Amino acid sequence: MAARLTTYVVVGIVAATLIAGLIVGAQRDDSNGPVDLIVYNAKVYTSDGSGTMAEAVAVRGNQILRVGSTREIMRLRRPQTVAIDAQGGAVLPGFNDSNVRFIDGGLSLREVDLTGADSLVEISDRVSGWAASNPGRPWILGRGWTPAAFPASGPTRQALDAAVADRPAYIVSADGRSAWLNTKAMHLAGISRRTPAPPGGVIVKDARRGEPTGVLRDAAMTLASRLIPRPDRDAREEALRAAIEEAHRHGITSVRDASGRADDFLLYDAARTAGELNVRVYAPAIVDGVPEIESLKRLDALAARYPDDPLFKFGGAEISIDGPVEAAQAALLLPYQKNPDDDGPDDVDVDALNRFVRLLDARGWQVSLDAFGDRAVHMALDALEHASRSNPKPERGRRHRVDGVELVDAADVARFAHLDAVASVTLRSPTDDLMETWSQLAGAERASRAWPAASLASARAKITLGTGWPAAALDPIEAIHAAVTRTTPDGLPEGGWSPAERITLKRAIDAFTSVPAHASFDEQRKGALKKGMLADIVVLSRDIFSATESELARTTVAVTIFDGKIVYRRESRATTD
Repeated sequence: MAARLTTYVVVGIVAATLIAGLIVGAQRDDSNGPVDLIVYNAKVYTSDGSGTMAEAVAVRGNQILRVGSTREIMRLRRPQTVAIDAQGGAVLPGFNDSNVRFIDGGLSLREVDLTGADSLVEISDRVSGWAASNPGRPWILGRGWTPAAFPASGPTRQALDAAVADRPAYIVSADGRSAWLNTKAMHLAGISRRTPAPPGGVIVKDARRGEPTGVLRDAAMTLASRLIPRPDRDAREEALRAAIEEAHRHGITSVRDASGRADDFLLYDAARTAGELNVRVYAPAIVDGVPEIESLKRLDALAARYPDDPLFKFGGAEISIDGPVEAAQAALLLPYQKNPDDDGPDDVDVDALNRFVRLLDARGWQVSLDAFGDRAVHMALDALEHASRSNPKPERGRRHRVDGVELVDAADVARFAHLDAVASVTLRSPTDDLMETWSQLAGAERASRAWPAASLASARAKITLGTGWPAAALDPIEAIHAAVTRTTPDGLPEGGWSPAERITLKRAIDAFTSVPAHASFDEQRKGALKKGMLADIVVLSRDIFSATESELARTTVAVTIFDGKIVYRRESRATTD
């Protein structure tokens, strides 16, 4: 009996010791284990829904270990810990750009960049300068022009001939829906006054003689683009590396790639396998013009090949309804200002759209509908509502997207939240040219409602922001500035374009961090700075929460951290010790 009692006592002591050890171990886990990286002396915005601020972040491996005061985080420092002094700058989750064509963007870094060029003289100088610097390139390729930069006659092949005539030139517009060609490119493509436009495309011709002007729209672009030598795999791999480097320079650690090409998926997958995909990619597949059954089979195959993964994951189906207002390609509820008979594209079969979205929703796919004008947005929401009435709600929720969203009818604003639909907005910097184009095309009243971010936010809609790269600069800070101020980086127009549609700075940051993580079903691993989340972090050059509007515009990225590793550092700003 005594021996048995002794055994019980010993067992009890051992058990108590083990339990105490576990408790102490749990209490000391943060301080005893390795702390690989610390960012301190910062204004940390966690973007976790609490709205709270902190001073420092600790990282272990590729995860956030703790967020707190500089004093408590610095206690975790060990000899091997890399410590970054943010010098009072803002620290945020890594930016997540919801609208890019990522590899196209990488390729564009080697092409003529007309972004921001606001006159034909500036455009010609950039084109001729690039051509002179690249004498061995067989084609002059570029992008970024806007119709407002040209005289009333618009872009012409003769104007492009004046900049470069010895080689074919093919330059895509800022919205990606039009191409500007010189005479040599037109001749190579065999385009004349008798050339019929393909279905869904336009060959722009002058009103007096009926001669092609050199501008091709939508499907007509393929008449010339098919002649351009396709970059080989090596060039595309180089473009991906260049795009990742450019993304890191701007604090971007995640993107949603809207290009929708299967060969790009292969490239991402190969880079992931090789350990070279240092950005997280979410990519839908474009199913426009693909028969329903074939689309469903294709989506099933892509999902099986590219399952959920922290680096690269397949993102469902993307369907296009219309194009941007500023390109006169939006489907509007009321006609364009200058033409009472033109309310934009009317080739969408609404019944077919509703049926297709219902089928996709029933299979559990996230659906992204490109809809810019108020009529297109209405059609998109109708299709999503039809699906929600017809199908049971999936276990993970729907989180369908409407991408573009430049105009929304007042009656449709509240429907986004009701349908749990994400409004993806690519807010443009309000230059004089853009505002004038909008006023001419849509009229003053509709122009005052352009990009209704505040209206959507007030109706509790989830909003993501994107840059639209390569159609615009890959710069989330510029996009955030535009959302918060409704001005250009130079502060124009004074008072802002439609200032009632401004959103708060924190909401704009959320639209580049936590909301896009939610929109890609990734909110459990990224988009916020809190314990256990992936350590994707951006350190900015100043405290943007106390900055003036002009100071916000001049803010830059000091350090980008991806997966717990420093991938970009602007040496002159943040210090590492």
